[in-house]
Order: sequence, then structure tokens, then C-alpha cells
Amino acid sequence: MDIPHIPVLLNETVDLYKKNMKNNGYFIDCTLGFGGHSEKILEIFPNIKLIGIDQDKEAMDFAKKRLKKYSNRVEFINKRASDALKELKGFDISGVLADIGVSSYQLDNKERGFTFDADTLDMRMNKNQKFSAYDVINFYDRNQLEDVLKKYAEERQFKKIADFIIKNRPVNSNRELADILHKAGVKDKKRMAPIFQAIRIEVNNELKELENILDNVENIAKNGTILGIISFHSLEDRIVKNRFKEWARKCICPPEAFRCECGGDNQKGVILSKKPIIATKEEINNNPRSRSAKLRGFKFTKGENG
Repeated sequence: MDIPHIPVLLNETVDLYKKNMKNNGYFIDCTLGFGGHSEKILEIFPNIKLIGIDQDKEAMDFAKKRLKKYSNRVEFINKRASDALKELKGFDISGVLADIGVSSYQLDNKERGFTFDADTLDMRMNKNQKFSAYDVINFYDRNQLEDVLKKYAEERQFKKIADFIIKNRPVNSNRELADILHKAGVKDKKRMAPIFQAIRIEVNNELKELENILDNVENIAKNGTILGIISFHSLEDRIVKNRFKEWARKCICPPEAFRCECGGDNQKGVILSKKPIIATKEEINNNPRSRSAKLRGFKFTKGENG
């Protein structure tokens, strides 16, 4: 079977669970994709049952074939992770993984509209979703476009670029958009990539989805549940880092409080990785897209039953 996507930080992710997770209960892969991480978890933990979630049916169909030999231990849910997690309260959840990124297959497939030279302007992770990059580029007003470019791409020339996009409407493909960015002074792909990524984040509401995943994992976690998050964007990593710090705090009194009044017993668990775990030089050489990947881990010690 030809594998269309290389899972990032595979060894590091598996190692996180090998060191910390019990070998029974359910493992939830919130972003199943093509099943790379899940396959390894099922192989190493023979008593684990897996629930694979993904909103991309095309990827899920591939994962079903890949994980066929484990079919008696695997269930699939074709939904957004934030919605699917709500249905899993009460399950004996040993581990949760969310790989907050786009697969190489999605990025490289011109029909999905993620590449610079795609003939479409799409960028939807879920092809059933109506809202696409076409709507962002052609119908957002100036303030909305500037906000996307400034906040998600951290682009200094956000006003100039938004102006060029508006003046060149309608825009019908990524190729046209890349040409407009080039005219606006964005000459190289290294600078162009964060702009495309920013539009993709907006189309798929990715940061809000990440926050919803964290909210829902908190609601369903058991005592001992291990959560791993792989992110690829500084804003994503900041959200995960801050949430883990919040969960690890014993005292939640405001900083100006003279003494602790909350009881100092609010800690939900412990951070398993003080610093984000990043790819080795060898992995980056084999898979350049892994260079921006960051893995953080958290162990719940006060979950639904603790």
C-alpha cells in the first residue's frame, strides 16, 4: 500500500504514550488522517481500543484499509473532533492525540486547493463544508482580510497585501492569488507560505477547533488520561502551552490576591514536556514539513473519576 503521508514526530509521540499510558481502555486519535500514528499505537498497545476521528472522508477511507488487521479494536467517526469528543463522555479513555496540521496528501493534491499552483481556491479540510478560501479572498472586507493576514500570518505588510487582493478581485485560483502576492512584493515561497496557511486557518476555523478540542478533552478525561498535541503554528503551540499551564496550576486565585482563597487544590494534572518536543535533524532531512512540528504532553491526575 502506497502511503500518501508521513506522520511527523512518530517515534517521539509513541514514546510519550509508552512511558505514561496504561495498556487498556480507549485511545482517541482526534485527527486520524491516514492512520500513521494510530497504526503504531495499536501495534505497541495490544489491549488498547482505538477511536479514529477525522472530518476528511477521503483520508478516513484510506485509514480504514490501513488499519484493517485491527478492525476488531477500531471504531471510526467521520466528524470534526470537537463534535465527536462530546459523544465519548463516560468512556475509559487512556490516551488522546491531536495532530493539528494538514497532511502531505492534502497539501500536495492540487484538487484540494492548498498548493500555490492549484487551479482552485479551496483549502477546505472537509469537502462538505460550503465556506472556502474563495469566500475569504473574494468577499471579506478590507478589515477582515487585514485581520487574517496580521493575526495568523503575522505579515507586516498586511495592509498592502489586502489592498492588492481587493483590487484584483475576482480571484479564482491559488495560482492567481500567488501572482497577486508576487505583485504585492511577496517574492519567495518562504514568505508566501504563512499567508496561505493563514487563509487555511481562517477557512477551517482551526484555532477555535483546537480550543474546542482542549475544552472537550478536559470534560471527558479520566484520572490517568494522557493527552498529546502536535502543532505546526506558533499560535497553536501558544494555545496548547497556556492551556497545559492552566491545567497544572494548583492555585487559581488572581495574582493580586493577598492569600490563596481557592483551596490550592485545582491542579488537573501534570505537564509531561516542559519544552515542546521537536523533530530530529534526521527527520527534518527526510520530511522537511516536520521542522515546524511541536509535541506537548499532559497527564490528567484529576479527571472524571479522580
